[in-house]
Amino acid sequence: MTPKLVIFDCDGVLVDTEPTTDKIISASLTHFGLAISPDDVHRLFAGGTIEGVGIEATRRGAVLPDTWVDDIYAEVFEALRNGVPVIEGVIDLIHALDRAGIKRAIASNGPIPKMEISLTPSGLFDLFDGRIYSGHDHGPKPKPDMLLQIAKDMGVTPQDAVMIDDMPAGFLAAKAAGMPCFGYVADGDPARIGDTGATPVTHMDQIQQALGLS
Repeated sequence: MTPKLVIFDCDGVLVDTEPTTDKIISASLTHFGLAISPDDVHRLFAGGTIEGVGIEATRRGAVLPDTWVDDIYAEVFEALRNGVPVIEGVIDLIHALDRAGIKRAIASNGPIPKMEISLTPSGLFDLFDGRIYSGHDHGPKPKPDMLLQIAKDMGVTPQDAVMIDDMPAGFLAAKAAGMPCFGYVADGDPARIGDTGATPVTHMDQIQQALGLS
């Protein structure tokens, strides 16, 4: 299978921002009355939006100030400016796509300013410049809207595109869009893929091989 377009999630697929974000959210929610570990933050909220975290945390008993979402983003942005690890093998995959003439884009539930901060130090932001989409603008995953908009903008049918994500929201968005999906599970546990139809992979090299690029 050689697609005409590959769409990447950002956090957990291009760069590993999630541990930093999980720790910040854990500390904040604990401060505001909801004791929760970083691991539980990841389990409950990974792949969603900060706004969604605030709504669910409030439902669970946290008493959050009206500025909580903005405050969390500010703290996360400051932490990410110190640099975050790039996912192993993803730069090689992008170069392989370039050699094959395959288009690429990003579809993330996070805001574009966050992606600019986390992707710029590694050069990834420039590699995707003009092809970066946010759920804040196009409807967050698991809705398929963002993926369908990217395919339309790139002049590609959903069936000729491939999504790479690491969270159920992305797997379900791809399924709803009629788009094949690789589920990146670096820990080797495919359980969170469930019946979403995503193909589990544990390293980006496996995607190169599956797409006939190596």
